[in-house]
Amino acid sequence: MRLRFGDVTFDSGRRALFRGPQEIHLSPKAFQFLELLLSRRPNAVPKEEILETVWPDVVVSEASLATLAKDVRKALGGGPEEPFLRTVHRFGYSFDGEVQEVRDGTPAVRLHALVWGTQEMSLQEGENVLGRERSAAVWVGHFSVSREHARFVVSGEKAELEDLRSKNGTWLGNSRVEGRLPLADGDEVRVGEVRLIYRGPASGLTGETRSAR
Repeated sequence: MRLRFGDVTFDSGRRALFRGPQEIHLSPKAFQFLELLLSRRPNAVPKEEILETVWPDVVVSEASLATLAKDVRKALGGGPEEPFLRTVHRFGYSFDGEVQEVRDGTPAVRLHALVWGTQEMSLQEGENVLGRERSAAVWVGHFSVSREHARFVVSGEKAELEDLRSKNGTWLGNSRVEGRLPLADGDEVRVGEVRLIYRGPASGLTGETRSAR
């Protein structure tokens, strides 16, 4: 099971959690707790069931569960607008967030997308603003990224990139973006300190990235 929420990817097969390309540390019990909540979403899971699943044949206090929930919240980094882990008073916990299932095997073909580590983010027809704001069409939660950092404009099989007067700049390969520049499949795009790979229809540049030119 591979699931994506916010900028986090949950991979049950690899027993790993990622934010962008970086693996997030989570203890085995915290991972098992999160896996249970994700498998039962959006329903709430009783404390008794969580305790029996995570600590089978061992008697632990609810304080241990509260500590585990705190660790998961810290790892996920959900803010007030998107807490992910919700406490159901006098009952248990639930996973409260928008989740996208990632199919195993060959990924679905997308006409335009940005790849950041294990994440693939679709670009829709028209304007796609990339930024640190959660409302951005392409959300990249990194401190070096401006609230509204760059814009990807998609028209049919074509895609273009422009900087939105970002603090740390937008780069296409080794060149800083000024004005609006066309994108080719395999191009490396850097926003602040984050490196992305653009994937789109090949346009005579197969296997060659702009950063190598």
